[in-house]
Amino acid sequence: MTGKFINPFTDVGFKRIFGQEFSKPLLLDFLNNLLKEEHHITNLSFRDKERPGHYDGDRSIIYDIYCETDTGEYIIVEMQNREQPNFRERTLYYAAESIVRQGERGTAWGYDVKAVYMVAFVNFWMDGLGQKFRTDVGLTDLSTGKMFSSKLRFIYLQLPCFDKGVDGCENDFERWIYVLKNMETLNRLPWAAQDSVFQRLAEIAEVSAMTKEERIEYDGALKRYRDMLNTLRGAELKGRAEGRAEGELAKALDIARKLKLSGMAVGDIVAMTGLSEKDVQRLN
Repeated sequence: MTGKFINPFTDVGFKRIFGQEFSKPLLLDFLNNLLKEEHHITNLSFRDKERPGHYDGDRSIIYDIYCETDTGEYIIVEMQNREQPNFRERTLYYAAESIVRQGERGTAWGYDVKAVYMVAFVNFWMDGLGQKFRTDVGLTDLSTGKMFSSKLRFIYLQLPCFDKGVDGCENDFERWIYVLKNMETLNRLPWAAQDSVFQRLAEIAEVSAMTKEERIEYDGALKRYRDMLNTLRGAELKGRAEGRAEGELAKALDIARKLKLSGMAVGDIVAMTGLSEKDVQRLN
């Protein structure tokens, strides 16, 4: 089902909502809700509006966002949106690169590293995250569990785990996630009539608000996104099928082994299990 709004997880949709000057108020609101009761960001700027991946076939788009908090701290937030192999390792690489890029020659700098937060929208089931929607990862002392440094942090938002409806959303952050996850199928944005942020989001994200050139670019991005999903889902289904086949083979071999130990003839075991005569003869 398709609604009247863009898919925010396409390259074009993600950039339109989170990667342009006119959408900065939306980004500011989202980040302050993401980091509520930890930081309050008062100003932000794009260090690099768009930093593409380095390798052939890597269409990762990273947004480097330089944030100033109300206590005078500076935080670099990197937002990544992409389904791809080795996703965890890629987030580690890009966050580490963001720290390295802060370096300056000479002794005056003194390694004044600004904290780097990697915010990753995970629009698939990611290994190691279980059934959790939000996973926060930091640098800790393994023996005590205490934070070792606050300079590096990863926030993974595993969208398939978020199953709340409109009435179940309890705060603005959950409303943001609901809208982002369901935007492409909606004909109106909930809360737009009561909240200026969601009203602005509706204006920016409406497909009909695009120019002809923007629509052509968006249609291409949407096709790439759907092709990527189909490829990943095909690989996932193939893996499941192979896993089931391996399990059925292991079960058949186990039964054949027991039947052979009981003295049953090889031909009869082959007929009962569907294994080849060669497979049965190899069993000890």
